[in-house]
Amino acid sequence: MKTSAPVLRVGAPFVVLSLGMLALAAAIPTALHSQPQGKKKAAPTQVRTVTLATGLWHPWSLAFLPNGDMLVTERNGKLRFIKDGRLDPEPIAGVPAVHSVRLSGLMEILPHPKFAENHWVYLTYTKDVSDKMVATTLARGRLEGHGLVDVKDLLVCDPWAGDGGSGSRLAWGRDGMLYMTTGASNGNAAQEPGSLRGKILRLKDDGTAAPGNPFEGRAGYKAEIYTMGHRNSLGLALNPVTGDLWSNENGPYGGDEINILKPGANYGWPKVSFGREYTGPKIPNFGEGMTGPVVFWAPSIAPSGMAFYTGDRFPGWKNNVLVGAMLGGAAQGYPHLERLTFDQNWDETARQSLLTEMRQRIRDVRQGPDGLVYVLTDEENGALIRLEPAE
Repeated sequence: MKTSAPVLRVGAPFVVLSLGMLALAAAIPTALHSQPQGKKKAAPTQVRTVTLATGLWHPWSLAFLPNGDMLVTERNGKLRFIKDGRLDPEPIAGVPAVHSVRLSGLMEILPHPKFAENHWVYLTYTKDVSDKMVATTLARGRLEGHGLVDVKDLLVCDPWAGDGGSGSRLAWGRDGMLYMTTGASNGNAAQEPGSLRGKILRLKDDGTAAPGNPFEGRAGYKAEIYTMGHRNSLGLALNPVTGDLWSNENGPYGGDEINILKPGANYGWPKVSFGREYTGPKIPNFGEGMTGPVVFWAPSIAPSGMAFYTGDRFPGWKNNVLVGAMLGGAAQGYPHLERLTFDQNWDETARQSLLTEMRQRIRDVRQGPDGLVYVLTDEENGALIRLEPAE
């Protein structure tokens, strides 16, 4: 199904902050160039939207295959083909059983860099490990025809009791290693060196700890850990200029952030945050030995999928960061696609909200091989939408 929407003219949003959030912003150290208040607005852009597929149940992740096909995960455990711009009505067989309750379920899909040779694809999902316990899990299988074969769990994180806060993204680094995010919204797991939760993991393509990890051989630390102190990381992308990996994560009440990942760094959760506890108390925003974000949001936008734009179809977006937003981030705001610009030092300079007129949660954003931008809307009747230049 393809439908063209009207041209959308989108600019920087008018943001209304509550007195409480203004007080929070005033308390933030000025050395952190994170909230571009008083800086120039991002130049407005005209885009056209084309709906490629609808009827997806809370789609979570999008991946492109070498032959032009696309793969889409649905949170209820279905993996789908998009062929010739159309949704294949038959789900792909062989996906492992998932725990799909609230925000848990099937999440990331990522092909191996040598997919054309080995047909491997990687999945992250929430796995039932007992009647009351679940675990964030990394699996791999070979995509043959319309099914996955030789599916195997490569890594199962330590189990916990809950149905949210377990988001997991994947990305390949320039070093050829597989990076995986794991969530830990509640408790202290993100600070516990013996837990894989609330971390970024660095793995070989077989799911084992990559050589040279920062805590390799250190007593009490899991060898897979690359960074720690993360709450619920729903976006992971490779900076095409620096080669660093960037992750975004959902804060508690405010305090969403983007972090530049450095080996062995601790990003603070739950000891440090620019948000507040859901019950109201402020969380300290600085801690000795903790690494601060390069970007943060107050109030929250609930960031999800993230991508650096490197194409030529939107020349004004070169090396901008695109982030799916599942909340409006303002008193009268709506879910949207956020575009962030940076200077040569990777300090943020401006923001722009796109697709606000759709009023739908944006779960994932990817640049296609054609240089266009593709997004997934996180709805019971979710859609795959392509963004094109309007001029």
